Amino acid sequence: MKEYNVKILEKRPENWSEIEKAEINECVWLFDYKPLCFAQLVFIKDEGFLVKITCFEKNPKAVHEGFYSSVYKDSCLEMFAIFDNTSDKYVNIEMNSIGSSLVAVGAERHDRTPIDKIIEKPFPVKAVKKEDKWSVEAFVSINDLNKIYGVDKEVFKKGYEFKGNFYKCGDETEIEHYLMWNRVETEKPDYHRPEYFGKFILI
Repeated sequence: MKEYNVKILEKRPENWSEIEKAEINECVWLFDYKPLCFAQLVFIKDEGFLVKITCFEKNPKAVHEGFYSSVYKDSCLEMFAIFDNTSDKYVNIEMNSIGSSLVAVGAERHDRTPIDKIIEKPFPVKAVKKEDKWSVEAFVSINDLNKIYGVDKEVFKKGYEFKGNFYKCGDETEIEHYLMWNRVETEKPDYHRPEYFGKFILI
């Protein structure tokens, strides 16, 4: 199991180059396309978690628009996490290069609730597209985590551990592909497998 250190910050990072990178480079199912991708995750004290995922692609496919659209069929960057380590419910955050997202909560693939059924509105997503790369940022507030899990900010302190994974996929792109940070050992592509999540540690 891989481990990633989640830095606790007083405010949003001004320089992401100072934040540890989780390389999304594990490939299990298809091997024809492996763009350079990495994720970065921080915890902003008294506010929540901010994730940034970057992929070096020149023309990422992005045809699905709005919330809860099938962004995984596009060029897609994802974070799955069980933010409350006493729960079996994980949050899947899936995003394309125009900022469309699919976010849900549940214990496994077929028992999921769209996030807007639990909190007032979906997590804010910011997408930035440049000539040779694109990135997405998503913010998960402590208030949202309280509504999802019933946890409060006192839980998230130095040494706290929880599990999750980072992914890159494109189910209906020109070259179908699936990459991950922590290796998933299933016969067919399946990201909804929390038993293969890695470990996140607040530092």
